[in-house]
Amino acid sequence: MSNPSRLENFPISFFSIVMGLCGLTIAWSTFQRAFGLQLNVDGALALFVAGLFVVLLFFYVRKILHFRDAVIRELNHPVKMNFFPSISISLLLLSIVSLHTLPVVAEPLWLMGTVMHIGFTLYIMSVWIHHDQFEIHHINPAWFIPVVGNVLVPVAGMQLGYTEVSWFFFSIGIVFWIVLMTIIFYRIMFHSPMPEKLMPTLFILIAPPAVGFLSYMKLTGDLDAFARILYYVGLFLTLLLATQYRFFIRINFFLTWWAYSFPIAAITIATLVVYEHTGSVVHAGLSWVLVTLLTLLIIMLLYRTARAVSRHMICRPED
Repeated sequence: MSNPSRLENFPISFFSIVMGLCGLTIAWSTFQRAFGLQLNVDGALALFVAGLFVVLLFFYVRKILHFRDAVIRELNHPVKMNFFPSISISLLLLSIVSLHTLPVVAEPLWLMGTVMHIGFTLYIMSVWIHHDQFEIHHINPAWFIPVVGNVLVPVAGMQLGYTEVSWFFFSIGIVFWIVLMTIIFYRIMFHSPMPEKLMPTLFILIAPPAVGFLSYMKLTGDLDAFARILYYVGLFLTLLLATQYRFFIRINFFLTWWAYSFPIAAITIATLVVYEHTGSVVHAGLSWVLVTLLTLLIIMLLYRTARAVSRHMICRPED
Protein backbone atom coordinates (compact mmCIF):
# COMPACT_ATOMS: atom_id res chain seq x y z
CA MET A 1 0.00 0.00 0.00
CA SER A 2 2.84 2.36 -0.86
CA ASN A 3 0.77 4.19 -3.49
CA PRO A 4 -0.76 7.25 -1.72
CA SER A 5 -3.94 7.18 -3.80
CA ARG A 6 -4.55 3.54 -2.88
CA LEU A 7 -4.04 4.31 0.80
CA GLU A 8 -6.50 7.20 0.55
CA ASN A 9 -9.12 4.80 -0.82
CA PHE A 10 -8.35 2.00 1.66
CA PRO A 11 -11.92 1.00 2.68
CA ILE A 12 -13.03 0.57 6.29
CA SER A 13 -15.00 -2.46 5.12
CA PHE A 14 -11.70 -4.39 4.91
CA PHE A 15 -12.23 -5.25 8.59
CA SER A 16 -15.20 -7.42 7.61
CA ILE A 17 -12.54 -9.91 6.45
CA VAL A 18 -11.33 -10.20 10.05
CA MET A 19 -14.91 -10.79 11.20
CA GLY A 20 -15.35 -13.61 8.70
CA LEU A 21 -12.03 -15.26 9.54
CA CYS A 22 -12.68 -15.00 13.28
CA GLY A 23 -16.06 -16.61 12.68
CA LEU A 24 -14.35 -19.46 10.82
CA THR A 25 -11.83 -19.86 13.66
CA ILE A 26 -14.53 -20.03 16.33
CA ALA A 27 -16.59 -22.39 14.17
CA TRP A 28 -13.68 -24.82 13.83
CA SER A 29 -12.94 -24.57 17.56
CA THR A 30 -16.57 -25.40 18.37
CA PHE A 31 -16.69 -28.12 15.71
CA GLN A 32 -13.61 -29.85 17.12
CA ARG A 33 -15.01 -29.68 20.66
CA ALA A 34 -18.46 -30.91 19.64
CA PHE A 35 -17.16 -33.93 17.74
CA GLY A 36 -14.08 -34.66 19.87
CA LEU A 37 -11.54 -33.89 17.15
CA GLN A 38 -7.94 -32.79 17.77
CA LEU A 39 -6.99 -31.10 14.50
CA ASN A 40 -5.81 -27.73 15.95
CA VAL A 41 -7.19 -25.98 12.88
CA ASP A 42 -8.40 -23.12 15.08
CA GLY A 43 -4.90 -22.49 16.45
CA ALA A 44 -3.42 -21.91 13.00
CA LEU A 45 -6.40 -19.78 11.96
CA ALA A 46 -6.12 -17.68 15.13
CA LEU A 47 -2.52 -16.74 14.34
CA PHE A 48 -3.41 -15.87 10.76
CA VAL A 49 -6.40 -13.69 11.60
CA ALA A 50 -4.55 -11.87 14.42
CA GLY A 51 -1.74 -11.04 12.02
CA LEU A 52 -4.19 -9.86 9.38
CA PHE A 53 -5.96 -7.60 11.88
CA VAL A 54 -2.64 -5.95 12.82
CA VAL A 55 -1.80 -5.38 9.15
CA LEU A 56 -5.21 -3.87 8.33
CA LEU A 57 -5.11 -1.69 11.45
CA PHE A 58 -1.63 -0.46 10.48
CA PHE A 59 -2.84 0.66 7.06
CA TYR A 60 -6.01 2.29 8.39
CA VAL A 61 -4.08 4.21 11.06
CA ARG A 62 -1.80 5.43 8.27
CA LYS A 63 -4.88 6.53 6.36
CA ILE A 64 -6.12 8.44 9.42
CA LEU A 65 -2.76 10.19 9.74
CA HIS A 66 -2.32 11.07 6.07
CA PHE A 67 -5.85 11.30 4.67
CA ARG A 68 -8.00 12.56 7.51
CA ASP A 69 -10.59 14.08 5.16
CA ALA A 70 -11.14 10.72 3.46
CA VAL A 71 -11.77 9.09 6.85
CA ILE A 72 -14.24 11.84 7.79
CA ARG A 73 -16.09 11.27 4.52
CA GLU A 74 -16.42 7.58 5.40
CA LEU A 75 -17.65 8.50 8.89
CA ASN A 76 -20.40 10.62 7.35
CA HIS A 77 -21.34 8.21 4.56
CA PRO A 78 -24.80 6.59 5.10
CA VAL A 79 -23.44 3.11 4.31
CA LYS A 80 -19.69 3.20 5.01
CA MET A 81 -20.10 4.67 8.50
CA ASN A 82 -21.74 1.43 9.61
CA PHE A 83 -18.54 -0.53 8.93
CA PHE A 84 -16.44 1.39 11.49
CA PRO A 85 -17.77 -0.83 14.31
CA SER A 86 -16.30 -3.80 12.40
CA ILE A 87 -13.05 -2.75 14.12
CA SER A 88 -14.53 -3.07 17.61
CA ILE A 89 -16.38 -6.25 16.62
CA SER A 90 -13.07 -7.66 15.36
CA LEU A 91 -11.55 -6.97 18.78
CA LEU A 92 -14.48 -8.71 20.49
CA LEU A 93 -14.16 -11.70 18.17
CA LEU A 94 -10.40 -11.85 18.73
CA SER A 95 -11.09 -11.89 22.47
CA ILE A 96 -13.37 -14.93 21.98
CA VAL A 97 -10.67 -16.63 19.91
CA SER A 98 -8.06 -15.78 22.57
CA LEU A 99 -10.06 -17.37 25.38
CA HIS A 100 -8.81 -20.74 24.16
CA THR A 101 -5.55 -19.89 22.40
CA LEU A 102 -4.05 -17.07 24.52
CA PRO A 103 -6.23 -16.32 27.60
CA VAL A 104 -3.94 -13.59 28.93
CA VAL A 105 -4.91 -11.21 26.09
CA ALA A 106 -8.62 -12.07 26.01
CA GLU A 107 -9.73 -9.58 28.66
CA PRO A 108 -7.74 -6.58 27.34
CA LEU A 109 -9.09 -7.24 23.83
CA TRP A 110 -12.63 -7.58 25.19
CA LEU A 111 -12.37 -4.35 27.21
CA MET A 112 -11.01 -2.39 24.24
CA GLY A 113 -13.65 -3.81 21.92
CA THR A 114 -16.51 -3.19 24.36
CA VAL A 115 -15.58 0.43 25.10
CA MET A 116 -14.93 1.15 21.43
CA HIS A 117 -18.19 -0.44 20.35
CA ILE A 118 -20.42 1.51 22.72
CA GLY A 119 -18.66 4.64 21.47
CA PHE A 120 -19.42 3.76 17.85
CA THR A 121 -23.01 2.87 18.76
CA LEU A 122 -23.63 6.21 20.45
CA TYR A 123 -21.97 8.17 17.64
CA ILE A 124 -23.80 6.43 14.79
CA MET A 125 -27.18 6.51 16.50
CA SER A 126 -26.67 10.23 17.13
CA VAL A 127 -26.01 10.70 13.41
CA TRP A 128 -29.18 8.74 12.60
CA ILE A 129 -31.23 10.92 14.93
CA HIS A 130 -29.89 14.30 13.78
CA HIS A 131 -29.22 13.63 10.08
CA ASP A 132 -30.57 15.81 7.30
CA GLN A 133 -29.58 13.66 4.30
CA PHE A 134 -30.58 10.01 4.80
CA GLU A 135 -33.39 8.49 2.74
CA ILE A 136 -35.08 5.11 2.98
CA HIS A 137 -32.99 3.77 0.06
CA HIS A 138 -29.81 4.35 2.11
CA ILE A 139 -30.71 1.71 4.66
CA ASN A 140 -29.51 -1.85 4.17
CA PRO A 141 -28.62 -4.74 6.51
CA ALA A 142 -25.15 -3.24 7.14
CA TRP A 143 -26.99 -0.85 9.46
CA PHE A 144 -27.25 -3.78 11.87
CA ILE A 145 -23.48 -3.73 12.48
CA PRO A 146 -23.18 -0.76 14.90
CA VAL A 147 -26.22 -1.36 17.11
CA VAL A 148 -27.00 -5.07 16.88
CA GLY A 149 -23.27 -5.81 17.16
CA ASN A 150 -23.73 -5.20 20.89
CA VAL A 151 -25.16 -8.72 21.27
CA LEU A 152 -21.65 -10.08 20.71
CA VAL A 153 -20.32 -8.66 23.98
CA PRO A 154 -21.68 -11.41 26.31
CA VAL A 155 -20.05 -14.26 24.38
CA ALA A 156 -16.68 -13.56 26.00
CA GLY A 157 -18.00 -11.15 28.65
CA MET A 158 -19.77 -13.81 30.68
CA GLN A 159 -16.73 -16.07 30.78
CA LEU A 160 -14.62 -13.10 31.88
CA GLY A 161 -17.03 -12.36 34.74
CA TYR A 162 -18.80 -9.23 33.44
CA THR A 163 -22.38 -10.39 33.98
CA GLU A 164 -24.29 -7.09 34.25
CA VAL A 165 -22.28 -5.45 31.48
CA SER A 166 -23.09 -8.43 29.28
CA TRP A 167 -26.82 -8.12 29.97
CA PHE A 168 -26.65 -4.37 29.23
CA PHE A 169 -25.16 -4.90 25.78
CA PHE A 170 -27.37 -7.89 25.00
CA SER A 171 -30.49 -5.84 25.78
CA ILE A 172 -29.42 -3.02 23.44
CA GLY A 173 -28.68 -5.37 20.58
CA ILE A 174 -31.83 -7.49 20.82
CA VAL A 175 -34.27 -4.57 21.10
CA PHE A 176 -32.76 -2.58 18.26
CA TRP A 177 -32.51 -5.72 16.12
CA ILE A 178 -36.32 -5.84 16.16
CA VAL A 179 -36.56 -2.13 15.32
CA LEU A 180 -34.08 -2.24 12.45
CA MET A 181 -35.41 -5.56 11.14
CA THR A 182 -38.81 -3.92 10.67
CA ILE A 183 -37.37 -0.92 8.83
CA ILE A 184 -35.12 -3.03 6.60
CA PHE A 185 -37.91 -5.40 5.55
CA TYR A 186 -40.10 -2.37 4.79
CA ARG A 187 -37.30 -0.98 2.59
CA ILE A 188 -36.75 -4.33 0.84
CA MET A 189 -40.43 -5.04 0.18
CA PHE A 190 -41.79 -1.62 -0.75
CA HIS A 191 -38.90 0.20 -2.43
CA SER A 192 -36.54 -0.37 -5.33
CA PRO A 193 -34.00 -3.22 -5.05
CA MET A 194 -30.68 -2.51 -3.40
CA PRO A 195 -27.68 -1.79 -5.66
CA GLU A 196 -25.81 -4.91 -6.80
CA LYS A 197 -22.80 -3.99 -4.66
CA LEU A 198 -24.93 -4.13 -1.50
CA MET A 199 -26.90 -7.29 -2.28
CA PRO A 200 -24.50 -9.55 -0.29
CA THR A 201 -25.32 -7.54 2.84
CA LEU A 202 -28.68 -9.33 2.90
CA PHE A 203 -26.81 -12.20 4.55
CA ILE A 204 -26.23 -9.91 7.55
CA LEU A 205 -29.90 -10.58 8.37
CA ILE A 206 -28.78 -14.01 9.65
CA ALA A 207 -26.25 -12.66 12.15
CA PRO A 208 -28.46 -10.94 14.80
CA PRO A 209 -30.61 -13.97 15.74
CA ALA A 210 -27.68 -16.39 15.40
CA VAL A 211 -25.30 -14.31 17.53
CA GLY A 212 -28.19 -13.40 19.82
CA PHE A 213 -28.73 -17.12 20.40
CA LEU A 214 -25.04 -17.64 21.25
CA SER A 215 -25.06 -14.70 23.65
CA TYR A 216 -28.29 -15.77 25.30
CA MET A 217 -26.86 -19.26 25.82
CA LYS A 218 -23.82 -17.71 27.51
CA LEU A 219 -26.07 -15.54 29.69
CA THR A 220 -28.45 -18.32 30.79
CA GLY A 221 -26.77 -21.61 29.91
CA ASP A 222 -30.18 -23.01 29.00
CA LEU A 223 -31.59 -24.05 25.64
CA ASP A 224 -35.02 -22.69 26.53
CA ALA A 225 -37.91 -21.47 24.39
CA PHE A 226 -36.44 -18.03 23.66
CA ALA A 227 -33.08 -19.55 22.74
CA ARG A 228 -34.82 -21.87 20.29
CA ILE A 229 -36.77 -18.98 18.77
CA LEU A 230 -33.56 -17.04 18.14
CA TYR A 231 -31.81 -20.05 16.63
CA TYR A 232 -34.66 -21.13 14.36
CA VAL A 233 -35.28 -17.58 13.12
CA GLY A 234 -31.60 -17.48 12.14
CA LEU A 235 -31.88 -20.90 10.49
CA PHE A 236 -35.02 -19.85 8.58
CA LEU A 237 -33.30 -16.70 7.28
CA THR A 238 -30.38 -18.87 6.16
CA LEU A 239 -32.77 -21.12 4.22
CA LEU A 240 -34.62 -18.11 2.79
CA LEU A 241 -31.41 -16.58 1.44
CA ALA A 242 -30.17 -19.96 0.19
CA THR A 243 -33.25 -20.17 -2.05
CA GLN A 244 -32.21 -16.85 -3.62
CA TYR A 245 -28.87 -18.26 -4.80
CA ARG A 246 -29.59 -17.47 -8.46
CA PHE A 247 -29.55 -13.75 -7.65
CA PHE A 248 -26.31 -13.91 -5.67
CA ILE A 249 -24.22 -15.98 -8.10
CA ARG A 250 -24.71 -13.33 -10.80
CA ILE A 251 -23.24 -10.53 -8.68
CA ASN A 252 -19.80 -9.21 -9.64
CA PHE A 253 -17.12 -9.46 -6.97
CA PHE A 254 -16.99 -6.62 -4.46
CA LEU A 255 -15.46 -6.44 -1.01
CA THR A 256 -19.05 -6.63 0.24
CA TRP A 257 -18.97 -10.35 -0.64
CA TRP A 258 -17.37 -10.77 2.79
CA ALA A 259 -20.85 -10.06 4.18
CA TYR A 260 -21.56 -13.72 3.36
CA SER A 261 -18.88 -14.99 5.74
CA PHE A 262 -19.60 -13.91 9.33
CA PRO A 263 -23.37 -14.59 9.22
CA ILE A 264 -22.76 -18.10 7.83
CA ALA A 265 -20.15 -18.60 10.55
CA ALA A 266 -22.62 -17.43 13.20
CA ILE A 267 -25.38 -19.86 12.17
CA THR A 268 -22.77 -22.64 11.89
CA ILE A 269 -21.57 -22.05 15.46
CA ALA A 270 -25.17 -21.79 16.69
CA THR A 271 -26.01 -25.13 15.05
CA LEU A 272 -23.00 -26.76 16.69
CA VAL A 273 -24.12 -25.44 20.10
CA VAL A 274 -27.62 -26.81 19.55
CA TYR A 275 -26.08 -30.18 18.65
CA GLU A 276 -23.96 -30.13 21.83
CA HIS A 277 -27.09 -29.56 23.94
CA THR A 278 -29.45 -31.94 22.15
CA GLY A 279 -27.29 -34.60 20.49
CA SER A 280 -29.67 -34.36 17.54
CA VAL A 281 -28.61 -36.35 14.49
CA VAL A 282 -30.18 -33.69 12.26
CA HIS A 283 -28.12 -30.91 13.83
CA ALA A 284 -25.01 -33.09 13.69
CA GLY A 285 -25.42 -33.54 9.94
CA LEU A 286 -26.28 -29.88 9.45
CA SER A 287 -23.15 -28.93 11.41
CA TRP A 288 -20.92 -30.92 9.05
CA VAL A 289 -22.58 -29.36 6.02
CA LEU A 290 -22.30 -25.81 7.36
CA VAL A 291 -18.66 -26.15 8.49
CA THR A 292 -17.73 -27.50 5.06
CA LEU A 293 -19.68 -24.76 3.28
CA LEU A 294 -18.19 -22.05 5.48
CA THR A 295 -14.63 -23.29 4.95
CA LEU A 296 -15.02 -23.44 1.17
CA LEU A 297 -16.67 -20.02 1.17
CA ILE A 298 -13.80 -18.42 3.09
CA ILE A 299 -11.20 -20.03 0.80
CA MET A 300 -13.06 -18.66 -2.22
CA LEU A 301 -13.36 -15.19 -0.67
CA LEU A 302 -9.65 -15.08 0.19
CA TYR A 303 -8.75 -16.06 -3.37
CA ARG A 304 -11.11 -13.53 -4.97
CA THR A 305 -9.95 -10.77 -2.63
CA ALA A 306 -6.27 -11.47 -3.24
CA ARG A 307 -6.88 -11.46 -6.99
CA ALA A 308 -8.86 -8.21 -6.79
CA VAL A 309 -6.11 -6.53 -4.75
CA SER A 310 -3.40 -7.70 -7.16
CA ARG A 311 -5.39 -6.29 -10.08
CA HIS A 312 -5.95 -2.96 -8.29
CA MET A 313 -9.72 -3.51 -8.26
CA ILE A 314 -9.86 -2.50 -4.57
CA CYS A 315 -8.53 0.69 -2.93
CA ARG A 316 -9.45 2.89 -5.85
CA PRO A 317 -11.89 5.79 -6.22
CA GLU A 318 -15.50 4.74 -6.61
CA ASP A 319 -17.22 5.31 -9.93
